[in-house]
Amino acid sequence: MTKPRINTMGELSVAIGVSRPTLSRFFQDPNRVKAATVKRIEAGLERVEYVPNFFATRLNRKSTGIIGVIIPYLNDLFFTKLLEQIEKAAMTAGYTVISQCSHSDPAIEARAARTFMSMSVDGALVAPLGNQSDTVVHERLRTRLPFVLVDSRPKTMPNVEYVGTDHDQSTGLIIDYLCRVGAPPVFLAMPRVNFNAVQHENAYCARMQSLGFEPKVIGTESVNDQGHYEAHGEAVLDGYFSRGVFTDRSILCANDRVGIGALRAAARHGLVPGRSRRGGLRIAGHDDYPLCPFTTPALTTVAQDFEAIGNAAVSRLVEIINGAVTDPTNPQVQLFDGVLKLRESA
Repeated sequence: MTKPRINTMGELSVAIGVSRPTLSRFFQDPNRVKAATVKRIEAGLERVEYVPNFFATRLNRKSTGIIGVIIPYLNDLFFTKLLEQIEKAAMTAGYTVISQCSHSDPAIEARAARTFMSMSVDGALVAPLGNQSDTVVHERLRTRLPFVLVDSRPKTMPNVEYVGTDHDQSTGLIIDYLCRVGAPPVFLAMPRVNFNAVQHENAYCARMQSLGFEPKVIGTESVNDQGHYEAHGEAVLDGYFSRGVFTDRSILCANDRVGIGALRAAARHGLVPGRSRRGGLRIAGHDDYPLCPFTTPALTTVAQDFEAIGNAAVSRLVEIINGAVTDPTNPQVQLFDGVLKLRESA
């Protein structure tokens, strides 16, 4: 039997015989309504088809119960995993997540920030594009809403709370390993479109110099227009392998997606990188992209702690929302160590 459809709270009030203000309190917080009335409302809702308007139930509340999240790419499983953990942590804390993607465009990133301000979300988590982000818009966001940076911290935003990976530690970890098992690694970089990739490159140079080795960076310029990740890694190493260069070296890639392209280049030239292989070619990445265990060979990398970063970012944002942070001029920086993931490629 089809239930009668109810479209408004006014209609619901008449249908189940409970005043509209009482219904409003019930949908905001059932604990604010007498137990007997709660049972009456719940029984009435069983008899009708009604979904409360999310925004209407929050019109008279100080809190919208919404956290806005901005990520830079939709086609990157790294950010999918990070967003997944943020959503889980937010739900546990009683918040709903609305996400926006900047699509690698500072103007779209700025628009997303303005959208969150217009919606009066309770707070925002932003994985920024980097130093090319619109600092004016982000400063407005910071002054109007609790705001925490996640994954990368541009030099242009030093006064914003930040949660992410200790890239010096994580990059140093994989470099130390590669130096133990073979020749010092070459760094396969990428065009300056990814902020963390630049951080990894800088960390590589610093660590190599501290170990007494000369850094060797390749791939800083685009070699085709097919993309900056897998296609870039493949194209750069295809050029070197075609000339017989670096076929017996350790190659540390700016991130795992570049590393996946590097593995494809090796396969095209009949090279099989790996610590158990003769010849010395080893390929490693950074991030622990979800596909890394399933490449051939499986990609050695450094895992970022998605769970810890997501939980800490939401926890810190909720603290700010609730007024537990008393000194906004002294932003907190939380960094988590990477973990080495040894697989066949290195």
